[in-house]
Amino acid sequence: MDVTSLAIGILAAQAGNTQQQIATTLLKSNIDTEKSVVQALLGAGSPSLANVGPGIGGSLNVTA
Repeated sequence: MDVTSLAIGILAAQAGNTQQQIATTLLKSNIDTEKSVVQALLGAGSPSLANVGPGIGGSLNVTA
């Protein structure tokens, strides 16, 4: 194998590594975006009582 073939092989490997790093970065960004969407749809965080009837979610008297 001559020097030119080795140099071309090294450059091709470096280009492939760069493409892999870019793909990994984009994949992580997409996963983070999907996670945010799912959390918004599921209402993650503080629970909301906006859609429940009156008297639901108030104090519970257990001294009966």
